[in-house]
Amino acid sequence: MKIVFRLSAWLLAAAVAFATLGPPNYRPHSHLGQDGEHALAFILIGLAFGLAYRSHRLLATTIAVVLIGALEVAQFWAPGRHARLEDFLVDAAAACIGFGLAATFDWLARQVRAQTT
Repeated sequence: MKIVFRLSAWLLAAAVAFATLGPPNYRPHSHLGQDGEHALAFILIGLAFGLAYRSHRLLATTIAVVLIGALEVAQFWAPGRHARLEDFLVDAAAACIGFGLAATFDWLARQVRAQTT
């Protein structure tokens, strides 16, 4: 099961990286607005990596925030894209929320297992 979580997390990360650095017309758009889309994407990133790397969640969170910053800076060289501090802050905070959700799900699962034994 761990390999499925990890593969899913990395595929999601690749999709988000493409949406961030690729041509703007290939980026999905929704009624959430830009900040909402960023938040949703990076909450899912944090959740996916938080479930995929349970035993290294703090390290994965730190690496995710650094890579989110690198992805934002890389937009300086992507045609039609722009790097903004606001985007980084929304993305990093959302990823941290996703990691927190993963930790909460693990805690809840442990509580349920403890009650059934």
